[in-house]
Amino acid sequence: MLVYLLWGSTYLGIRVAVESLPPLISAAMRFAAAAVVLAVVLRLRRGPGALRVPARRVGSAALVGVLLLAGGNGLVVLAESGPAGTAVPSGVAALLVATVPLLVVLLRTAGGDRPRPWTFLGVALGFVGLVLLVLPRDGVDGVPVAGALTVVAAAASWSVGSYLSGKIRMPADPFVATVYEMVAGAAVLALVGVARGELRGFSFADVTGRSWAAMAYLMVAGSLVAFTAYVWLLAHAPISLVSTYAYVNPVVAVALGALFVAEPITSQVLMGGAVIVVGVAVVVSTERPRRSPPPAVDGTAGEPAGR
Repeated sequence: MLVYLLWGSTYLGIRVAVESLPPLISAAMRFAAAAVVLAVVLRLRRGPGALRVPARRVGSAALVGVLLLAGGNGLVVLAESGPAGTAVPSGVAALLVATVPLLVVLLRTAGGDRPRPWTFLGVALGFVGLVLLVLPRDGVDGVPVAGALTVVAAAASWSVGSYLSGKIRMPADPFVATVYEMVAGAAVLALVGVARGELRGFSFADVTGRSWAAMAYLMVAGSLVAFTAYVWLLAHAPISLVSTYAYVNPVVAVALGALFVAEPITSQVLMGGAVIVVGVAVVVSTERPRRSPPPAVDGTAGEPAGR
């Protein structure tokens, strides 16, 4: 429930934060601050060795963090921060990110899995919805194509990171994994932000209270609470079930965008968004796992893959 509701609201938070904060640098600040807070809490509760894990697993967590946060979140931030007329509305960004479960199905298929026929129907529906959402119609411009493609690239990066998290050997404790993922993601976001020249001419005195409030909300609700919950779910639940957030988030994001920043809810957004959500719902409902087999005698059958 936390992932459903809080992540739906973060799209609006990003839209407000980048009004006066540099996009990638602000994302880096958000994840770095959240990583420090979580690391301190773990050390206080569990002692000096709380974050001690083999270097190989730290590397795995760093890779997943770069894909999820620098690629997945960073590209969404860029898409929402463009100049007027080129920025993707927060609600539309959430609808495009809803393609994540569809992309995960394609990754699983490429990896040798055999999803059910209904799953592929859901995937096809989802991508039809994406086309309906983006293409111009009746002489009216649709969603900015460059921004939309940026969000789709973000969804692809997030999908790969989510898929790999169950295939490679990560830190056994998902909270420890979260710390390393956020540190790696923040480092890459900061480097790319500096390389893009985001700090040239920037002054903290120019940042509005509204943007700082959004930044604080993103750090606490989006990073510390929702992202940590997502990483925990990846370690304890099937990815198809975890992916159900993707058809709840857009509803929350579209409603909040219309309510607080007057983002238009056009017939094209409604039609394309509805088809995407239906496609994702078909995929997730079809891919719900059957009853788990009884645990093996040695008790290892229930261990998540790659953990």
